[in-house]
Formats: sequence, structure tokens, C-alpha cells
Amino acid sequence: MAVDELDARILTLLLERPRTSVREYARLLGVARGTLQARLDRMERDGVITGTGPTLSPAALGHPVLAFVHVEVTQGRLDEVGDALAEVPEIIEAFSITGGGDLLTRVAARDNAHLEDVIQQLISLPGVVRTRTEVALRERVAHRVLPLVASVGRR
Repeated sequence: MAVDELDARILTLLLERPRTSVREYARLLGVARGTLQARLDRMERDGVITGTGPTLSPAALGHPVLAFVHVEVTQGRLDEVGDALAEVPEIIEAFSITGGGDLLTRVAARDNAHLEDVIQQLISLPGVVRTRTEVALRERVAHRVLPLVASVGRR
């Protein structure tokens, strides 16, 4: 799905001013409310816009330790292990990957001891061969898509 300049401007406003009304977005962009709503609906339908809820901080929820856990899986058990990972509340993301390991998870923990407990839980899952953990020390670039939106909008 191509994102044109107006779409990029809409997405930029959504990211910069998420609590603004559709009417106000339309006014700021100088387009009809119906045009804006049609664009939003299309971008949601096409999967460009994937959510509208608040972004929450695991640290503020009492889980300040962030780790990336690589999970090596027995051949043929990737889906089974992926489903089991979805049942672990401390796993806030998981991806199938190439390279070292089969899955990469992002884990939020209360402290290092809690992280160890989560890792032990992962190791005990049927189909998990081994794990490798990297603890994040400091966030250098927060999750963002605004620079990407800007670059797509310029094309």
C-alpha cells in the first residue's frame, strides 16, 4: 500500500497529537472531515494504522528490567513454542528470527531475580533447547516511526 504525502501528514499528526479529534485533524490539514476519515479507514484496513490505544511503560508498571532473550527451538516445534510464549505475561514481544536462535523475545521483569525466574520458565517449555539473554542497560533510541513516516512521505 502506497502512503502519499497527505497520508504521511495524517500519520505525523496522529503520532504527534494522539488525543486530537478527527475534526481538529481535518482543520489542521485543511481537508474535509470525510476525506480524513476515509484516509484513516483505508490506512486501518490496509494495516498501516495498527492500534489506537495508549503506549504503556513496563517500568512504570513495576517491571524496569528489560532483556532480550534468544530462544533456540527443536526443529518442527516453532509454532508450539510461540504459542507457549504468548502465555508468559512478562514476554511483551516475540519474533521469529534468522541467525543465532529461532525466536527473539523482549522480556520485562521486576528485577534480576524475576528475570531469572522467567528464563527458567522458558527453558522448561517443551521444544526449547536453550536460551541466551542480553539485558538492556539504557534505551538509546525509543521505539519510533515518525522519522520513517517522514521519509516515506517525501518519496
